[in-house]
Amino acid sequence: MAGRLANRHNEPKETVKIRIRKNDTVKVIAGRDKGKVGRVLEVNRETGRILVEGVMMAKKHVKPNPAKGIKGGIAEREATINASNVMIVTADGKTSRIGVRMETVGGKTRRTRVAVKTGESLDKK
Repeated sequence: MAGRLANRHNEPKETVKIRIRKNDTVKVIAGRDKGKVGRVLEVNRETGRILVEGVMMAKKHVKPNPAKGIKGGIAEREATINASNVMIVTADGKTSRIGVRMETVGGKTRRTRVAVKTGESLDKK
């Protein structure tokens, strides 16, 4: 065998199509935190996971660092959750899937996110 075998870990990963954005309000629809509502802190399109405020809390053992003013102990922080396990919350508090509508403003065509259930626009103008 000439050459090395292809290593799938070195290949570029395909990004996941996630319509949820940072600062969106979402509700968890599956998993141990089902029913919780929180704000999206971070979206990772490479892994397809999102970080939601107050959801999927995990304990982490922290070593004290007096130079940085960090007190040691067990700290709680958010862990990522799969984007398929959350739905967007609309202005009236209902959960909905996210669709895309093409709108023409002046001479420009824009893609805007809309709630499928209510039809309201999710993007700020």
